[in-house]
Amino acid sequence: MHHPHVESPDIARQVDKLLAERGDGLLSVKQAIALLRERTQTERSDADLTGLIVKKAAHLGITVLSEDR
Repeated sequence: MHHPHVESPDIARQVDKLLAERGDGLLSVKQAIALLRERTQTERSDADLTGLIVKKAAHLGITVLSEDR
């Protein structure tokens, strides 16, 4: 049974795919979140998505750019 508030389980896979597509080794957090929302229609918070992106990027050695200045 599908509940509308339950996230698609492929968010983490989409983050992996997104990071793999970034061949230059740099990734903008805002751009990554926008792409994830477009691809998955996730309702997770920006902070939650940022944490997931940063964690996975660090594991892969990808530099994440933050525009929070």
